[in-house]
Amino acid sequence: MEKILVLDFGGQYCQLIARRVREANVYAEVCAYDKISLAEIADAGYRGIILTGGPHSVTKEESPHFDKGLLDAGIPVLAICYGHQLMAWLGGGEICTDSACREYGSVTLSVQNSPLFEKVPAKSTCWMSHNDYVSSVPEGFRIIAVSENCPCAAMADDSRMLYGIQFHPEVTHTEYGRQILYNFLYAICRCSGDWLMKDFVRDTIARCRQELQGKKLLCALSGGVDSTVAAVLLHKAVGENLTCVFVDHGLLRKDEGDLVERTLKEQFDLNLIRVNAAGRFLGRLKGVTEPEQKRKIIGEEFIRVFEDEAKKLGHIDALVQGTIYPDVIESGAGKAGVIKSHHNVGGLPERMGFSMIVEPLRMLFKDEVRQAGRELGIPERLVRRQPFPGPGLAIRVLGEVTNEKLEILREADAIFRDEIDRAQPAVPVSQYFAVLTDCRSVGVMGDSRTYGYALVLRAVTTDDFMTADWARLSSDLLSDVSRRITNEVRGINRVVYDITSKPPATVEWE
Repeated sequence: MEKILVLDFGGQYCQLIARRVREANVYAEVCAYDKISLAEIADAGYRGIILTGGPHSVTKEESPHFDKGLLDAGIPVLAICYGHQLMAWLGGGEICTDSACREYGSVTLSVQNSPLFEKVPAKSTCWMSHNDYVSSVPEGFRIIAVSENCPCAAMADDSRMLYGIQFHPEVTHTEYGRQILYNFLYAICRCSGDWLMKDFVRDTIARCRQELQGKKLLCALSGGVDSTVAAVLLHKAVGENLTCVFVDHGLLRKDEGDLVERTLKEQFDLNLIRVNAAGRFLGRLKGVTEPEQKRKIIGEEFIRVFEDEAKKLGHIDALVQGTIYPDVIESGAGKAGVIKSHHNVGGLPERMGFSMIVEPLRMLFKDEVRQAGRELGIPERLVRRQPFPGPGLAIRVLGEVTNEKLEILREADAIFRDEIDRAQPAVPVSQYFAVLTDCRSVGVMGDSRTYGYALVLRAVTTDDFMTADWARLSSDLLSDVSRRITNEVRGINRVVYDITSKPPATVEWE
């Protein structure tokens, strides 16, 4: 399989770069600059390397640098932002730290003829975010793009297949960013585009079938996209040797537990055990109001319930986890296989006796997990499920969690999601949900005074959830949602809409 290395120098868009490469049907993997050597890069057989941006100034001694032998390794390199400055620095160029030339946001890019800019017009919009800039290119390089305030917006050494760009091609604000990445992958790295989800699913099933033959597997099924796709994939590989334990903690959205159970049992014939533990979880949460404490209690209780069920099943060889690639990157873990020796199972007790962890999705980003789900035949209503926090509605109920509050929130949240699905907003909404505050206010219904909860509606648009903007839902849609909720849900007499972006807020309320 062809692969591209994304060498991370601390850039906030690191994962987004890898996703953009994969969207072009080329596999990309991310590695921190200090976790891999030039020799290891050469041995790995990468078709190309992308150096990411970062928050540092390359001229400072403590800033992240790399072996300058990379420039003569014979591997095509695309260096972005900080990586662009680092490439120039390693090659003997000069970096200017004059803040008068700094650029942030959309600027006009003027390009010259280059393989990197094939099918890119002479002038277009790109996204800049820099203080320093390359003031003198290294020997063998030529300037191939400029902007109003940046005398070297891009440079190239075609003979060595080295390219540096000061702007960010991976963000949607760069008008021809995807074309530039495509040019690097296909015209310069000579990739053929062999990263196809149908092949990944087929190959992973075959590999797991061979390596797990005769072994008993246990999957902790949350009902979320990741664990659902992992469960169905492993079921196709090992059949009845997989048992899924679905711990229903009573903190799911309306009808969600029934939907997950019905689909996985009826459509895929999974060996599924549903544990209805709502009372157990609510008992532990009684009187608790602090969000982080809620998370810890729920996480610990989930482990205890899962442990109890695992003991009933007897000997289990391996635990199936829905780990995905961002989890691997953010944990600092290196490259690893789908199946590995047991060393850490997210806090699960060692005495449970698992000798292996099976993580069939650890190479995939979230959008790729959804693609894999479609390849496996999982219904769209499950594949496209809204992102949902592990602690469930407990962190969308502000203050103490009670049965009464949960029922109020379930009904209101279902109405909000139903109305958005029905309206099909012009701008796709990435996530939308309701939050029940711990605030009550006076209202009037039927000429009588009420004292009900204030409900918050939250809807955001985002590419990667690292940043997010509030969704511009129409006033008619919001009016319909408010009217339905106040008419149909007892206990709510006020509905407000959150118009805060991330940052400064987070997507969730807690």
